[in-house]
Amino acid sequence: MSKTLSFAAALLGATLLTGAAYAQSDDSFVPKTAGTIMVRARVIDVIAENNGSSTTIGGHVDATSQVTPELDLSYFLTNNVAVEAIAATTSHLVSARVGAAKIDVGSTGVLPPTVLVQYHFLPDAKFSPYVGAGINYTWFYATEAGGTPVTRFTMKNGFGEALQVGFDYAISGRWSLNADVKQIFLATKASLDSGAIRAKTNLDPLVVGLGIGYKF
Repeated sequence: MSKTLSFAAALLGATLLTGAAYAQSDDSFVPKTAGTIMVRARVIDVIAENNGSSTTIGGHVDATSQVTPELDLSYFLTNNVAVEAIAATTSHLVSARVGAAKIDVGSTGVLPPTVLVQYHFLPDAKFSPYVGAGINYTWFYATEAGGTPVTRFTMKNGFGEALQVGFDYAISGRWSLNADVKQIFLATKASLDSGAIRAKTNLDPLVVGLGIGYKF
């Protein structure tokens, strides 16, 4: 947890500097209104929680976390309600722990496009928090087995729900800072060695992000 907090603090400092560098010289505030298109670029920490994991030979499954860029696009249907689409991809190492033994299962890329409906509080204010809920579909790609004793490794694609909370803070003109946390509920199944061993896990990644946004 301390590493995550340190990462967040460092990232916030970098975001502040970036926002200052790219802010418009015109300091007029642009509120959120119906028809606004908002683009945000974030750096996110994808933390796999590995809830309820198990294998047919006992033990549990773990997937590593990763820091990666994320891009999202929001369209405001009303001053308060927006639809957001999110794009990001990550790569994770997967292992299985059975008793005292840790088995290198392999690695996989994850592409989880997500669409959320958001409610933005205080759209006319510089500090504008929001909440969101939606759905994602996760594709696993470039999956590779770790080698002996695991020679084949696949992951099952699937749908998952997503919850979100965050805020935008206007810094100048159309530019704003953004902090965002998403919880994605994702249950998946893995097959090792052509199905000889099966595993299931609720990856349930927690996605913590900081970035910068621009309104069109």
